Amino acid sequence: MSARPSATRRTVLRGAAVAPVAGLGAACSPTGGTTARATPTAPVELGAESDVPKGGARLYRDHDVVVSRSDDGTLKAYSSICTHAGCAINKLDGTTLICPCHGSEFDATTGKVLRDPATEPLHELPVKAERGTIVAGPGA
Repeated sequence: MSARPSATRRTVLRGAAVAPVAGLGAACSPTGGTTARATPTAPVELGAESDVPKGGARLYRDHDVVVSRSDDGTLKAYSSICTHAGCAINKLDGTTLICPCHGSEFDATTGKVLRDPATEPLHELPVKAERGTIVAGPGA
């Protein structure tokens, strides 16, 4: 026989009630919880410079980066990880990024929030065109 007392019914029920709440908090935490992926921590090659039209944007889902090009040809890049709950944004409609988790929307040309619940803009990343290829991330 074990010297340890067995769990009471109340203890088991309390644990069962708290577990789903704890999981929900992790999935929606500002640090990303289980839904977040990391943005580049080093320069990454994204694709041909010609893939991003003037006045347009392109979402690079595999790297969690969106790149836009102004009418004068200037490139800008932003993390496509939502600043509300850390979800990877997977939809670009024109130059509007739409988060699948809670519906936040961001301007891909400025990183600014267009629709809440997000309140913070997207994180801007260094970006450059190098030998006809777009490179983004720290050190780019």
